[in-house]
Amino acid sequence: MSNIQGKVVVTTGASSGLGEETARHLASRGAKVFLGARRTDRLAAVVADIERGGGQASARAVDVTKRAEVTAFIQAAVDRFGRIDVLVNNAGLMSLAPVAKTLVDEWDRMVDTNIKGVLYGIAAALPVFQRQNSGHFINISSVAGHKVSMGAAVYAGTKFAVRAISEGLRQEVGGSIRTTIISPGAVQSELPMGSSDPETAASVKEMYQQLAIPADSVARAIAFAIEQPADVDINEVLLRPTKQVL
Repeated sequence: MSNIQGKVVVTTGASSGLGEETARHLASRGAKVFLGARRTDRLAAVVADIERGGGQASARAVDVTKRAEVTAFIQAAVDRFGRIDVLVNNAGLMSLAPVAKTLVDEWDRMVDTNIKGVLYGIAAALPVFQRQNSGHFINISSVAGHKVSMGAAVYAGTKFAVRAISEGLRQEVGGSIRTTIISPGAVQSELPMGSSDPETAASVKEMYQQLAIPADSVARAIAFAIEQPADVDINEVLLRPTKQVL
């Protein structure tokens, strides 16, 4: 409890799914949470619910594909709580389809959200962490960042990139700044709703209905990484449903 209580945790993609459950779980453990997403009505509802439960929470609208918005979002968290201890780069998009479908616009959105969104978060928070001489990046990758499956080539590419960026960041800034990669498998969230290709979407929906585990499974993994002593850096957590083979 002591290593989470009082920490300021900033989370993107916090209006639903993994981001929302992470904010709720950490707030229940005593963290001060600052939530970001595009859907301000959902953010307000989550903040109000956390506050009703006695937690501390604030929120600001942010589109992680826009660098200026991410910079302003991080500054707003500092202005609100005076510091940032953890940044959870969670916002993501999974638009699965065979490469031959050439859904280039969706490729662009995944690259902008899954890769550039993480980089913008790092660029905004790293100077804060360096001034504090402490901080913790938690970047959400995926099982798809370890293994490529049919229809997931571009999505997997973005999640492999998150792992590569995170490992390089760890090597460069480790010492007082920690870096953790969280790679979930099928988890209950809005993520599988991103596929516009009907055949792929149906397959993904069926798989998630059969396998997906609750989003708080990931929240608990994130809490585990945060609660370690400052001299312990949990570099990567790979988790999936017991029944998930790939």
